[in-house]
Amino acid sequence: MFPAAVRQGTSLPKSLHPMESPLLEQLSSFDAWKRISALQALAATTDFPAETPAMNMHVHSFYSYNGEGWSPARIAYEMKKMGLYGAALCDFDVIQGVEEFLTAGDFLGLRTAASFESRVFFPEYADKEINSPGEPGVFYFMGSGLVNGARAADFQKQLEQSHARNRALIARVNRALPGCQLSYENDVLPLTPDKNATERHIVRAYYDLAIKEQGSAEKAAAFWAKVFNADEAELAAKSVNAMNDYLRTKLMKKGGLGYEQPTESTFPPIDEVIALIKSCRALPNSAWLDGSLPGEADPKAQLECLVAKGLEMVNIIPDRNWNFKDPEKKAIRVKALNEYVAAANALDLPIIVGTECNKPGQRKVDDFDCDALKPLSPDFTRGANVLFGHTTLLRYADYSYSDARAKEEFPCRKARNDFFAAVGALPIPPAKIRQALANETEPEKNLAVIRDAAAKGYW
Repeated sequence: MFPAAVRQGTSLPKSLHPMESPLLEQLSSFDAWKRISALQALAATTDFPAETPAMNMHVHSFYSYNGEGWSPARIAYEMKKMGLYGAALCDFDVIQGVEEFLTAGDFLGLRTAASFESRVFFPEYADKEINSPGEPGVFYFMGSGLVNGARAADFQKQLEQSHARNRALIARVNRALPGCQLSYENDVLPLTPDKNATERHIVRAYYDLAIKEQGSAEKAAAFWAKVFNADEAELAAKSVNAMNDYLRTKLMKKGGLGYEQPTESTFPPIDEVIALIKSCRALPNSAWLDGSLPGEADPKAQLECLVAKGLEMVNIIPDRNWNFKDPEKKAIRVKALNEYVAAANALDLPIIVGTECNKPGQRKVDDFDCDALKPLSPDFTRGANVLFGHTTLLRYADYSYSDARAKEEFPCRKARNDFFAAVGALPIPPAKIRQALANETEPEKNLAVIRDAAAKGYW
């Protein structure tokens, strides 16, 4: 969490500015003060490009797993350096990075929002694979529009379940790998800034441990080749990223050494998680895969079921819906993508998109000019603006898209989208206006200021 002095736009003492450490590396330090000073120094010396229409509304930070090891502040800086219109953080099962990301966005003049992602059990689809291949009823789901980390303790149940699943997974893999015994506490948790480990952390820990115990990457490849009855030369030729993907499949995914089929009790029920999201005054948000599994075969039916439960928005990772060399496969996926967007639009559900960035080398922003996405880009921009608008209004005016008050004022969802999108389209308020909004004790006054700015189109 960034200190109040930074949140209000004031400077740190110059003595805290880095002198020797590479600033970019420092920007992803596990030490928050080092990240703050690096951000300030970089912002003061970076010539940022003009804003483009592109955005990334689903980026994981090192609080869950980022492919480049980026912190929330580093993500904000990199997105600003690419000239993005805006960006949204999305971490798995934790919300510790929310304030840092929003504050970094303020400091850099970048529109920002924040989400969390989790796996839940969707009882109405208990017999169907939805967006987690091979796992009927298991559903990747999000809560978007969080504005602070004050409710982090409320996510402890999800985190405790995650720790229990991780320890059980490691125990199963260790039993199958007598030559590579991983310790969750000693080998995995130190890879994280706040003890929120994911499968990808565990995979990386096994990868590193094998090299350490075998003595070299080549000998580790020989070890894995023996374990999986694979070609040693083929494994030795794999990049670090490719080898980690290979190990994840062989160790943890369906059919892997440590895989265990989830049951209804493995993950929290979707209704319970939606209630938690709404208690944070955030937006329940459905994640969509690519339309290839039975649970996504009828987008209209799925979305209507979710809206009845309180769904307010949807999320797509476009790159896995069009970016194929095989034209036949691409045509199938693009058709499914268009059908899903049409189903969401028919219900006036805002749509946000992103690339995740939870794998090294992954695309940092979608190609919005490609033939598949260009016609849909206005929908994606509108969805992003709705989320940015909700974030601004909840932060400064105690006014949430998902609250009864907004729904009473705008009983038609389309009208509600129009208002929140108009707020979200505003640039980040200048520091003086932000400070005035932050210091105002009567939210209604701030609401009037923001309404006026949205109507004019500027602060």
